[in-house]
Amino acid sequence: MSSGKQRRAEIKIKRATRKAKTAGKCTPKPLPTGTAPVNEALLAPNNSYGAPQFVYRGYYLDLPFLCHGCGKEEVWTATQQKWWYEVAKGFAYSTAKLCRTCRREARARSDESRRLHLEGLARKKKKTE
Repeated sequence: MSSGKQRRAEIKIKRATRKAKTAGKCTPKPLPTGTAPVNEALLAPNNSYGAPQFVYRGYYLDLPFLCHGCGKEEVWTATQQKWWYEVAKGFAYSTAKLCRTCRREARARSDESRRLHLEGLARKKKKTE
């Protein structure tokens, strides 16, 4: 009969050999083309009981969509999704709605209205002084 200390040493050796054997066998599957891996730790919290489909799948897929601005058919690529969800911390259940040109035009309209508003405030401030 061996002591507890000796038994623990035997168990550690067995675990190490088992780990070494499985390390050589377990190769990760290559991702399909047009995909990007999901890093779940970088996703913004979404206060939901479930997770979006891409989390369960483990990678983002290229998603086709129709632009709400011009009606053109576009593709929201996996790398764009990865940036939106993980870097920009976008809402996990949101999807693309506008193509790049319509987004640019909407941003330009917004910037122009902001500029006009600030000019009006500056004029109003000058009148009161």
